[in-house]
Amino acid sequence: MARIAKEQLAVAADGTAIHGYVEGAGPPLLVLHPGMDDGRSWARVTHRLADRFRTIRLHRRTYRLDQEVEAATSMAVEVRDVLAVADAIDEPCLLIGHSSGGVVALEALAAAPGTFAGAVVYEAPVPIGGPLGGRALERARAALDRNAPGAALTIFMREIVGYPPWLSRVYGILVGAVPALRARVPRQIVDTEAIDDTGVRLDAYGAIDVPVLLLLGERSPAHLADRTGALATAVPRTRIARLAGQEHNANRRAPDRVARLVAEFAHDVFRVGGQR
Repeated sequence: MARIAKEQLAVAADGTAIHGYVEGAGPPLLVLHPGMDDGRSWARVTHRLADRFRTIRLHRRTYRLDQEVEAATSMAVEVRDVLAVADAIDEPCLLIGHSSGGVVALEALAAAPGTFAGAVVYEAPVPIGGPLGGRALERARAALDRNAPGAALTIFMREIVGYPPWLSRVYGILVGAVPALRARVPRQIVDTEAIDDTGVRLDAYGAIDVPVLLLLGERSPAHLADRTGALATAVPRTRIARLAGQEHNANRRAPDRVARLVAEFAHDVFRVGGQR
């Protein structure tokens, strides 16, 4: 698979160039990546879609190391970036959001009705009965403040994501060995703080009036199934597609299956809109 070069997608209201990866031709799919990433984790999926769709993987501003970010403003800034890219695309696109990128997608859908043809949301960790991170996030922030990013990520993975202790420790160890991961840990903490600051928004998401496909891994942490179920109840035009045998990273482990689900849903969405 050829590596796709990053390019400028649009210019934000504050003058910042918005970057991402563009591939293929056809109806547009705008992908918002999960935490600890820059958009490349979805390359295996978008490569499989590029013969039928124009795929745009946005590099979310929270994870751009050349940009300063603050939890209090990062969600609003990211939503404005998404809308700027959607405006540059200049036709309704299918919005795809994974994990925290799914929360950004939901916020963009709620902020700009009519801008998007539909959405695919893969295990967005939306707050449903209180904060996502809470006290665990405070401990992760404290670890980061004492210059212990490995400990911060271990806390995040174990107590917020819900991974087993052994796997959470592996992530913490990897931070010490992989500089690119270490640099993203502070951004992951800011990302989660921004979700907590956004709060419970199920009522706002209830006004989303486009088709929404919710992806859910069969083996994902139970709280992600609870959050996905709450979204299915709150958002009128949703359905859930369950990924048998998969967890929170089916975009990497089962890209054929994810691409097939996205393509089938996208064909339906664009056909309803009269574009296919």
